[in-house]
This record gives sequence, structure tokens and C-alpha cells, in this order.
Amino acid sequence: MNITTRFAPSPTGYLHLGHAFSAWNARTRADVFQLRLEDIDSTRCRPAFAAAIIEDLRWLGLAWDGEIRVQSAHLSEYQAALERLRGRGLLYPCFCSRAEIARAQAAPHGAEAVYPGTCRHLSEAARAERMSAGAAYALRLDMAAAVRQAGELRFFEESKGWIEARPLPFGDVVLARKDTPASYHLCVVHDDALQGISHVIRGEDLFEATHVHVLLQALLELPTPVYAHHRLLRDAQGRRLAKRDFAATLRSMRAAGVQPRAILRQFEEGIAA
Repeated sequence: MNITTRFAPSPTGYLHLGHAFSAWNARTRADVFQLRLEDIDSTRCRPAFAAAIIEDLRWLGLAWDGEIRVQSAHLSEYQAALERLRGRGLLYPCFCSRAEIARAQAAPHGAEAVYPGTCRHLSEAARAERMSAGAAYALRLDMAAAVRQAGELRFFEESKGWIEARPLPFGDVVLARKDTPASYHLCVVHDDALQGISHVIRGEDLFEATHVHVLLQALLELPTPVYAHHRLLRDAQGRRLAKRDFAATLRSMRAAGVQPRAILRQFEEGIAA
């Protein structure tokens, strides 16, 4: 079978070596390799970063096939997916702030706090009253109800075989906010299906999110691709390369005279992998 993969960065900063490694993994496995810019979060994404991503990938020689999928140009499609879930009675408005949720239940290991369900049982009248008063809210997935509707689920991870999907521990995940009209979870499953992605090749930091993605695929009647989560690149202290830690960017490496072939050779020889 032909393998269709994608690289889907968020333009919230410049690409670093870890991004390049992920893009290279997907490109080298693919018969068809697609580029997607996940720029739904208008508060953090910048056009200058999107342009830089395209420039850096071209500099590395990692060419993609077809047009670039830009998520912010397709908000109506994600709204339609939300409406399908709403029609199944699986969405409800949550009026809790992030600070209130964090106080209600501390998150382990620095992860996002699991929502304790504070607003799940509000009456329709109470919800309508708060919304008409202009209260800010997010749309959450009623996870327990969603799991009941979907039934037993599984996905195939290349390095581990078949894995039972267990999304319930993630709690009622957010699928939309006022400042972000659709969440990463919703957009990624929608676009992977739309773009015909047969193999999702991405970093192991996103492995756990697969449990939620497989659930949404089932609820929206979308295909589940094969998954392959590769190891992450780390610095000398063992920390994974990340934008928030100011990892060296491809742009700065290029300015320092590093050649793209030298970077790709590290990946090929397994030095950086």
C-alpha cells in the first residue's frame, strides 16, 4: 500500500532540530508527504513563523506534495464536526477558568489538570443564563458518554502492535474555546482523514493523545491510521528539544554556517536519533 504521511507544526515559533527530525521521519517513510500548518490558536500563531517553517523545510530539502493545508482557512469545517458531536449530545459548555481547574485538581508531572467535571451537571437553564450574560466558556466532550457511545476501541502502533484505546482518564477534554474555535484534538483527526493520512508519524510526546484521537475518529466515523511515535531528540542534559526551552533553531544553525546535508546525515546515521 502507498504510505501517506504529514508534518503538522504549529507556527508559534521557529523550527528546531527536533522538528526537523520529525519531518524527516515522516518524509523518508512516505510515498506522499503532506504539510499542514496547525494555526488555529490565533493568540500564539504568527504569519512570520508560518513563512519561516516553509522556508526552513525547503532549505533542508524536505519537499512536500500538493498544497499546504492551513487550518485557519477551514474553521467552518471544524465547526461542522463540533455540530456532529453536539447532535450526539456529547458537548457541554464549561465556565471554569484554567486557574479554577488547576486549583480543583493538581496535574501530575506538570501535565494539564484533568477536568473534575464541575460544569457537566449544570442544568440547561443555568447554562443558558450564564451564556446569555456573556460568560466565557469552553466546549467540553462528555468523556464518559462518548466512551459509552463509541464502545471498545483500539489502534495499531508500529513498535507495539495493537493497543486498546483508553481515553477515559483524560477527562472531559476541551474541543473549542472562545479564542480558539477548535482544539488540536478535533482538528488533527478531521484533517488526517481529509488528507488521507495512512500513517501518523510523530514524536513520542504525543503518544498518549492518540487515545483521545481514536475516540474522536470513532465518534465522527473517520478512519484510524497506523501510528508510529518516534523517540525525541534531547540536549546534553537529557531534556527534549522544545521551543519553550529556546532550543537551537534551524534558522540560527543556518546563520552559523551549518549545511542541511550535515543535519540530514546525522539523522541517517542515527547519531541524533
